[in-house]
Amino acid sequence: MKKIILGFALLLSLVFLSFKRDSFCVTLQEVVVKAPFEMPPIKIPDFTNCKEYSIVDFGAIKGNKDKISDAINKAITKANKAGGGIVVIPEGEWITKKIHFKSNVNLHLNKGAVLLFSEDPNDYLPAVSSTWEGYECYNYSPLVYAYQCKNIAITGEGELKAKMDIWTEWFKRPKGHMESLKRLYYLASYNKPLKERQMVNDSAHFRPQFIQFNRCENIVMDGVTITNSPFWTIHPFLSKDVVLRNLKVYAHGHNNDGVDPEMSQNVLIENCVFDQGDDAIAIKSGSNQDAWRLNTPSKNVVMRNCIVKNGHQLVAIGSELSGGIENVFIDNCIVVDGAKLNHLLFIKTNERRGGYVNNIYMSNIKSGKIDEGILGIETDVMYQWKNLVPTLERKLTPIKNVYLENIKATNVKFISRILAQKELPVENVFLKNIKAENISGEKNIHENVVNFERKD
Repeated sequence: MKKIILGFALLLSLVFLSFKRDSFCVTLQEVVVKAPFEMPPIKIPDFTNCKEYSIVDFGAIKGNKDKISDAINKAITKANKAGGGIVVIPEGEWITKKIHFKSNVNLHLNKGAVLLFSEDPNDYLPAVSSTWEGYECYNYSPLVYAYQCKNIAITGEGELKAKMDIWTEWFKRPKGHMESLKRLYYLASYNKPLKERQMVNDSAHFRPQFIQFNRCENIVMDGVTITNSPFWTIHPFLSKDVVLRNLKVYAHGHNNDGVDPEMSQNVLIENCVFDQGDDAIAIKSGSNQDAWRLNTPSKNVVMRNCIVKNGHQLVAIGSELSGGIENVFIDNCIVVDGAKLNHLLFIKTNERRGGYVNNIYMSNIKSGKIDEGILGIETDVMYQWKNLVPTLERKLTPIKNVYLENIKATNVKFISRILAQKELPVENVFLKNIKAENISGEKNIHENVVNFERKD
């Protein structure tokens, strides 16, 4: 009996060791980031010791969308159940439907691999928990979607590309779309539960984000190219510990921001190239009552060593900032000459947002011509919402502690334009060594600013 018990114990220990080995193939490494504020190390997954799972081994056949989609999802499930793994997309073009991540999975695109995402909206159903312009809702699944995942990655030298046939038609904002916007505004304003905010219908045409990390932790994207997007391109939402590096992002459609960290913390964006139809980076934290309920600021966001070829702004903050935005550092970036750009830094809000903006730093930036100016701060930016719906609850946004240093541009209209409310001025704006070769208008255009300082 004693021998049987010992043998059983040995067997259990071997099973445990095997399980432990598989379960812990994913390790965490810390990325230390220097910033002018306290920045905790960012923890990201390392898949070096994990097994690879080629989608071909799960039945993927080039040109067959259904089999490719099924193979990717099977490989992701297998890697997840094994305790971690690398799902490999081989060289060649692979057309697919939506991809839904699970924890401890690295989606790796080999050199020459192209994941081509279908243009059929039905391929992104059923609806999932997502967002639209700062409001939570059920909408078409993002093309790549991760919900409540930990330790996930997208890596390699390949390309993720969206077919745009239908999405381009959806860029328009006809009456049906605007009516759905109004409906979502009221649902969110009166704190209706998420299950009631079903925004997939015949005319809403709320386009999905390309890549959304929704309530995730320990995320890395490294090396891939992303081409085209129905809506925002990379959207970390309510996520922590995010590193985006060595990416090439090109998307010139409507609302095609490069990266939109929203209510996310400990984010590093480095060594990337952005060529956008909207903002290169747009830092957000939700809209109005929805964000006041979630009460989660975007915090500790660093962008460094990036190149911007086109974009409305190098970095925009807002206008969806109702959860607050603090500790942002943009350093050592280049906006190429000939880029279409409105501002290097644009902070925008309105009387509905509330929230706050604090501790924003930008340094060591070189830029060509800028259509507007280097720094813009405006507190009455509503776009299509201005006359669409009324203000239900008025909350102004305190904005303070903005620092710009060592910035050069060629042609601008102004160095800074700050337009704030008399009842809540912008506070503490410091510009040091900010130079433009040609300024066509007034250098500093200010309304309601307290403690502005400029040193050339």
